[in-house]
Amino acid sequence: MAGGGFGDGGPTKRAHLYEYKLTGYFFYSCIIGALGGSLFGYDLGVSGGVTSMDDFLKEFFPHVYERKKAHLHETDYCKYDNQLLTLFTSSLYFAALLSTFGASFVTKNKGRKMSILCGSISFFCGALLNAFAQNIEMLIIGRCLLGAGIGFGNQAVPLYLSEMAPAKIRGGVNQLFQLTTCLGILVANFVNNATESIHPWGWRLSLGLASVPAVLMFFGGLLCPETPNSLVEMGRIEEARRVLEKIRGIKNVEAEFQDLIEASEEAKLITNPFQNLLKRKNRPQLVIGALGIPAFQQLTGNNSILFYAPVIFQSLGFGSKASLYSSTITSVALVVATLISMFLVDKFGRRAFFLEAGSEMICCMVITAGVLAKEFGHGKELSKGISAFLVVVIFLYVLAYGRSWGPLGWLVPSELFPLEIRSSAQSIVVAVNMIFTALVAQFFLVSLCHLRYGIFLLFAALIVIMTLFILLLLPETKQVPIEEIYLLFENHWFWKRIVGQRDQEKTNGKTQGV
Repeated sequence: MAGGGFGDGGPTKRAHLYEYKLTGYFFYSCIIGALGGSLFGYDLGVSGGVTSMDDFLKEFFPHVYERKKAHLHETDYCKYDNQLLTLFTSSLYFAALLSTFGASFVTKNKGRKMSILCGSISFFCGALLNAFAQNIEMLIIGRCLLGAGIGFGNQAVPLYLSEMAPAKIRGGVNQLFQLTTCLGILVANFVNNATESIHPWGWRLSLGLASVPAVLMFFGGLLCPETPNSLVEMGRIEEARRVLEKIRGIKNVEAEFQDLIEASEEAKLITNPFQNLLKRKNRPQLVIGALGIPAFQQLTGNNSILFYAPVIFQSLGFGSKASLYSSTITSVALVVATLISMFLVDKFGRRAFFLEAGSEMICCMVITAGVLAKEFGHGKELSKGISAFLVVVIFLYVLAYGRSWGPLGWLVPSELFPLEIRSSAQSIVVAVNMIFTALVAQFFLVSLCHLRYGIFLLFAALIVIMTLFILLLLPETKQVPIEEIYLLFENHWFWKRIVGQRDQEKTNGKTQGV
């Protein structure tokens, strides 16, 4: 692997010799690959809108529909507290959790491109099954197929983008995944706004249109190349060099290509990549990239707002149409924030975005809790002025999340791990992400019911913890070649104590063939 001048002991010093031009072939490949994010985003956006539609509730969850209309003797916080209803949303993420380990095998042995294609097929089948569902069982099976598609896509797409991109623009390119996720959410909200008034089958159209990005990703993906890193890993050396020359737009790729070869040779020494994750040299990446960041990304509370934005706004006194429009506003915030992050993250760095946006998110959650504690509850609806103020605060919160934990929650893990464990580590990243996504989706509405405004204070406290986590433990990775990231930990104030025996472990690994 390359040394690149970031610390002593790196085997080579070639990073400064990397050359590239931006080509149309490169842009096409990254855009098609990033469509995997639109699958994830469309589902995030469409689920909350569909679960607040009267026609959908009357057909599958009549008790929730009656409670929504009658309010009974409950506070408005509890209007949608139904575990079967939330299972409609969370079942997708439990399925994604299980599928990502199968995706790891495909990604490593058949390539990143194959995982992306498999994901698009599964997602397409799930979308059609949901659109024609006649009972809850069909809904849940369809959601599980969607989840399998997301598991494959989320496992492969961040790796695909990070490996295709030159180091100097890797942050911006990788965030195409988050951009298409946000655009998927935004499109889903517009679709829900349009279909909400189509009775009684508008919700079927909302769910069925998820098949469109899946079709685009499959047929577009057939024309995309495999990443040079993956081709080298599979032993297709000459093809890897041709692809590298084509996506870099130049013939002089010798320095970067040799680093890929050396990384691949080291990777061949690893017979059990999951076990290798626990070795001293990989513990910083395991703690930060595979466990901490993917878990914290969900514990910000943002996906709860995205899942259930229409439901939340209705629970807080907004009308049906008003709630859908308000959730569309939050989706616009995500797109704007992602564009900001794409263009600036490689200039200002990952840590700066995490820390600055984290402070804003804490303030927004505390303000939201304070307003609800004072103004809302026991059947009392919010005034138009307070409602508008809450929408603005949530807009600012989503704007902060959308340029920090949203895109960087996928970017940073995808660039931390060495080639020999990259696909396996990404499986852990997706699995942890989906575990917490599913748990938050499953228990948010019941928590909203019982904790009331306190749920937002809980999220604020969690964001304080995760901001300190970034401040103390994450080194800056901007513009560092992906095969040289490990050097940052050898010079980090804390992690250097953990990885100090790297060279000895490497020697032992070659001796034992581990």
